[in-house]
Amino acid sequence: MFWKRKPKQKDDESTEAAAEAAADVEEEAEEVDSEDTGQRSAGTGNEEAGEDGNGDAPERESASGEDTSEDDAGDVFADDSEEVGVTGPDGDGITRVRTSGTFEFDGESYEVVANTWIVDADGDGVVVIDPGFDAEAVLEAVGKREIYLVACTNAYAPHIAGAIAVAEEGEADIALHPREMRLWRRYHGAEHRPEIEVEGEGSFQIGDLHIDVLALPGSSPGTVGYYVSALDAVFSGDTLRKGEPGMVGDTYIDYTTQLASIGERLLSLPPTTRILPDRGPATTSGAESKNFDDWV
Repeated sequence: MFWKRKPKQKDDESTEAAAEAAADVEEEAEEVDSEDTGQRSAGTGNEEAGEDGNGDAPERESASGEDTSEDDAGDVFADDSEEVGVTGPDGDGITRVRTSGTFEFDGESYEVVANTWIVDADGDGVVVIDPGFDAEAVLEAVGKREIYLVACTNAYAPHIAGAIAVAEEGEADIALHPREMRLWRRYHGAEHRPEIEVEGEGSFQIGDLHIDVLALPGSSPGTVGYYVSALDAVFSGDTLRKGEPGMVGDTYIDYTTQLASIGERLLSLPPTTRILPDRGPATTSGAESKNFDDWV
């Protein structure tokens, strides 16, 4: 799928069939059978992650110009701070916006600081990944640039709380896996549904960016990651954080499936690949590969 400015959704392009299919899926479903949700889906399933013809992953530079291709020591996003605010853009045109809010799950409330990622797609516009609790802060960081897409890794509040406000201000589409519709409706209701369905093995071409969608079930049935091989970076949501698989609240929903997603799809990426999660500092695939045996 390619676009530079978002296509407007026509009235007759209903997503009702996808919503009805997703409604039948339990939130913690273990079965991930494939249903026919082809309308407005991202990609055809023929693209493999990382095969964008770009060759080897580029060396990374921080905002100061320091090469960080060998480790994350110079990565501007590798700090352990939980301070709300904006970091970047770095040398790859990625900006992090940290916002704080309350995440309610399984009858408990958690105060969290969530990462929203803004990625330059070209000279005119950006992709916003996991808009968190403060849409105004995200929009301020975007500035006068266009928003081509709002992409969510799953439908827990830290990933979607600001999605509608950011998308409406930028006249952008929202992308989400159809199996996340139950969670989406619990938070946002059924009035505004995501326009684009994303599934593993799909891909986007947005501006100058080729983005591969990685299926990362475990923390929820429809969790996905967004891999940009040209930037040597993957936006992992809550699947993998620095030093640990990501928890939902204080628990693992499906630990075995989550570990499989980490091992098969995230740690199989080149070791220099930056893992940019929904919370906490950046890490790399190589660094987390050293921890994997301890998690199994």
